[in-house]
Amino acid sequence: MAAIAEKLLTAEEYARVASTIDGPTELVRGRMVVMNPPHTAHGYWCTQIAGRLMVFVNTHKLGRVVSNDGGVITERDPDTVRGADVAFYSYERVPRGPLPKDYWPAPDLAVEIRSTTDRWKTLVKKASEYLEAGVLNVVIVEPEKQTIHVYSPDRELEILNVDQTLTLPESLPGFSVAVREIFET
Repeated sequence: MAAIAEKLLTAEEYARVASTIDGPTELVRGRMVVMNPPHTAHGYWCTQIAGRLMVFVNTHKLGRVVSNDGGVITERDPDTVRGADVAFYSYERVPRGPLPKDYWPAPDLAVEIRSTTDRWKTLVKKASEYLEAGVLNVVIVEPEKQTIHVYSPDRELEILNVDQTLTLPESLPGFSVAVREIFET
């Protein structure tokens, strides 16, 4: 019996279809994957990061900070579209002026907040995809253990605890925040 070929979605097709689905999704190698809805605390941690990034980025007029699972194309043919929890786009990548209507290019920085339902294997794969797509830093925030994992294309993985400082020299030179401040509730 012959197998029936499944039609894989492109990023553009996914953008049209995903808006009709109730709940969060991502496109992984052409297939739409339903994600677990995050708990309220997930939004809190996103805001903790996005707020600090916004202050720095706006003060220095560097670009734009995006949250709420802004789509990032990480692979083509078959396409993968990941929903970064928080991302920073420099004006070099997305120039000043009207916002692009479709997917933007890869951001300078992508941030993922680890939810209780997230598997590390999946998060590490996402980090790798972001880096391959041209993201300069990928940050995974682990609220339960109060650690931050920083991935870069040319440095070893850096795991920060509450006694250390988060810096992002590749994507946001000059930015720094005490990890402890991020986890204060």
